[in-house]
Amino acid sequence: MTNKPSTLLLIMIAFSIFLNCKNTTVKENAISPLPSLKESFKNDFLIGAAISRSQINQTDSLSNALLEKEFNSITPENDMKWEQIHPKEDSFNFETADKYVALGEKNNMHIVGHTLLWHSQLAPWVQNIQDSATMASTIKAHINKIVGRYKGRINTWDVVNEALNEDGSPRESVFYKVMGGENYIEQAFMLAAKADPDAKLVYNDYNLWKPEKRKGVLRIVKNLQDKGIKIDGVGMQAHWSLEGPTLEDIENSIIAYSNAGVKVSFTELDVTVLPNPWDLDGAAVEQSYAQFENDPKMNPYPVKLTDAAQIQLAKRYEAIFKLFLKHKDKIERVTFWGVNDGHSWLNGWPINGRTNHPLLFDRNFEPKKAYNSVLDLKKQ
Repeated sequence: MTNKPSTLLLIMIAFSIFLNCKNTTVKENAISPLPSLKESFKNDFLIGAAISRSQINQTDSLSNALLEKEFNSITPENDMKWEQIHPKEDSFNFETADKYVALGEKNNMHIVGHTLLWHSQLAPWVQNIQDSATMASTIKAHINKIVGRYKGRINTWDVVNEALNEDGSPRESVFYKVMGGENYIEQAFMLAAKADPDAKLVYNDYNLWKPEKRKGVLRIVKNLQDKGIKIDGVGMQAHWSLEGPTLEDIENSIIAYSNAGVKVSFTELDVTVLPNPWDLDGAAVEQSYAQFENDPKMNPYPVKLTDAAQIQLAKRYEAIFKLFLKHKDKIERVTFWGVNDGHSWLNGWPINGRTNHPLLFDRNFEPKKAYNSVLDLKKQ
């Protein structure tokens, strides 16, 4: 008859097995950390997010935790636009901007200043300027004060935003009309370069995949270069949909801007899953389609995406990032316009009351199928 092991021996064996399992688990976790966007693409391009005041003030702990884990670049969604930071001629409001820069420095992030000159969200007093000399001195004071304050701390500036019409012709903004042409663009880039020679300077706009608008951007870039004025990059806003633009159009623009001697950034990436009303095209904030409010056809996912829509969004993001990786040598940064779906500006634009789902993280800060499809590209 076989001798049975003692109770003490059984306890010792069980404890030994427990320790071995625990040590193995710790070792496996140590060499296999959870993936993140910024780690997965660290050798390709920066991964950024636009952040709101609540995130800048760090009042949303879940949002800030996700921001720190996944992203290595930040852009202020609204708090450095003219109406916020320079509301009166003799008054600058740096409180939130200072916190924004400090947050980026705290987390060792690439910090973007957005934006120095834009016709929209402009302080009313600037819109009332009538003569070119006053406008020129106003632009100079604005850029010198802001860029000078953050010299050596803000890495990239969106110097001029949305200066073109859809056909590539100059937008007749207040700057264009008062200054008598596009020379305000030259002035803005010259002033920004002088105020901080080490900062990267970008022209930013939407629908830059369009051949006509692309020509307009290339004209701006060449004009600045011919005059010896610094421009480092073109920012393609990338407010796209499930159907468009085509990858071919996006790729053609990446190549064209790179061939012009500048880097490309995708500065405001999101993919709407909702139908566009009528002829809506682009991201002009003045567009409104109030007649479609409360139309269920325009708001098909009021609570969450269906599985089919999740898969469709995942495939779209996979195709987009596959293209980005193909041209990673030409791309500086990919910035999502928001941290999760709940933060997206597309929830209320261009139709109030809609629920959109355009980003990689849902309203509960959970990664969507689209997030996994993007990360899986780095495993291939």
